[in-house]
This record gives sequence, structure tokens and C-alpha cells, in this order.
Amino acid sequence: MVYLYNKSTGDLLGEISEADLQYLIDQMEEESTKDQDYSITSMELAYFREHGASPELISILSGALEGKPEVIILWSRSRE
Repeated sequence: MVYLYNKSTGDLLGEISEADLQYLIDQMEEESTKDQDYSITSMELAYFREHGASPELISILSGALEGKPEVIILWSRSRE
């Protein structure tokens, strides 16, 4: 499993599958090959809903945003 965290708070947001992680990697711009964080806004979330993101990924990201304009998520294969 892959764990998603709120980068600012360190809070665990949830677990996603390898397929969900690959979806994020494919959709988001990475600054380097070791990039493990992404800025998520309501615009990205809407795009993901329209373009095949899993319901589980949408649910986790929706919860992370909770009315905020942006959240930076961090992924890890180990639980921190």
C-alpha cells in the first residue's frame, strides 16, 4: 500500500493502491524523479473526477481539501 499524508501537518490522510499512485504520478507535474509531494486544489480534484481517478483517491483528496484552497500531499510506501 501507499500512504498519503498532509505535508504541512504530517497527518495520515489514507491509503491508496499502487494504481492510484501511478495515476497521481501520471497526472501531476514532478520537479524531479524523487518528487513525492503534490499540490492539490479543487481544480485538480475536479479534473481527476472527470478523468478516471478511483473513488477511493477522490474521497481521500476531497477530505484533505476540506474547503481549503490547496493542500500539499506527500506519499510514502512506509507508514511514518
